[in-house]
Amino acid sequence: MRPLTIALALTVLLASGAHAQQTAPAATPAAQPTAAPAAAAPAKGDPARGRELVFTCKGCHGVTGYKNAYPNYHVPRIAGQSEQYLVNALTGYREGSRKHPTMQAQAQSLSEKDIADIAAYLATLK
Repeated sequence: MRPLTIALALTVLLASGAHAQQTAPAATPAAQPTAAPAAAAPAKGDPARGRELVFTCKGCHGVTGYKNAYPNYHVPRIAGQSEQYLVNALTGYREGSRKHPTMQAQAQSLSEKDIADIAAYLATLK
């Protein structure tokens, strides 16, 4: 139950002002064609910020040889993992394409920037 409490605290923290207000886009006249939006480049992560965000990750992934009691599975080592792999995995959990209830709950509170920062930091570890 503790990881969910931490995840809830992180969600409250992020929702309390970490995100800028969004404004409605200006209306475009119907007579003018609109340009197709440019594909956004993947955000480059900030390892220093990522280091601050991984405190909940260490609870399972930071313990050598850790296994959950039920269901019984090995918790993978994520330190030093490929940055792109970590981005893909966390995004998959957040979007529901990767299935694991605890990881899905953790990833729900993460923005794309959070994911990029976490991946950038974990990729620097040995």
